[in-house]
Amino acid sequence: MKKLILASALALGSFTAFAATPTILNNNEVVTVAQDEYQEIEVAEVPQAVSDALAADFPGAEISKAYKNEASEYKLEVMVGEETTTLYANESGEWIQK
Repeated sequence: MKKLILASALALGSFTAFAATPTILNNNEVVTVAQDEYQEIEVAEVPQAVSDALAADFPGAEISKAYKNEASEYKLEVMVGEETTTLYANESGEWIQK
């Protein structure tokens, strides 16, 4: 009976791990990162700094779709030739690893 209760508790506890907010240690500080929700925006709304960074770092690349979150980070679907890739940048045009 104890094993059944323990197994049930572990099974139910494992479901909460998927809903947890990721935590990152940064210089001995705990930083909690909320999952970002991006809203689609017009390509023309992408800041000039992001467009300039794209032109400088990925010559010939074109933005096909753009998204923005509450932290003013941009998710860009970019076409390079016939390939599509996703890039992330902040409003200053600095690339972000996601």
